[in-house]
Amino acid sequence: MYKNLLVPVDGSELSERAMRAGIDLARQLGAAITGFVAEPDVPLPNAGTQPSAYARQRDAHEQRTDTHAHEVLTRFGAMAAEAGIGFTGRHALTDTVDKAIVELAGELGCDMIVMVTHGRGAFGELLFGSHTKNVLSKSKIPLLVLH
Repeated sequence: MYKNLLVPVDGSELSERAMRAGIDLARQLGAAITGFVAEPDVPLPNAGTQPSAYARQRDAHEQRTDTHAHEVLTRFGAMAAEAGIGFTGRHALTDTVDKAIVELAGELGCDMIVMVTHGRGAFGELLFGSHTKNVLSKSKIPLLVLH
C-alpha cells in the first residue's frame, strides 16, 4: 500500500529523527524513500543594492544552499543504503516550504509524507509557524507526524 515515502529534512537534530524513523518505516513497509530538502530562496535585495552585488549574493546563496542540501541528502542516502532501502534525494529553493513538500509528493506519486514536528505548542506555533500543520492542511495524501 505504501511504496514511496517523502521525508522532508533540513539537517537539524529533528531531521535526524525523521531520517531514522522514515528508514524504519520504509523497511517495515517495503517502501522506498525520497528525501527532500527545501532551502529558502535568495532574499530580495535592499533598495539601492547594485544589480552586480545582488547577482553575487544570489550566486553565493545558491552555492551555500546547494552544498548544504547535498550534504544532508548524501548522509540520508548513506543511512538508507546501509539499511537496504531505495533512496532518491531532491532539493529546491523556495519561499513556501510546505507548498513545495505537498507539490513534490504529488509530482512523484508519494503514498505518505513523514515529518517530525518541534511540538512547540500553540504559542510557539504562533511565533514560529508550523510547516507540519500547513502540510497537513494542504496534502491529500497521508501525513505521519512524529514528535
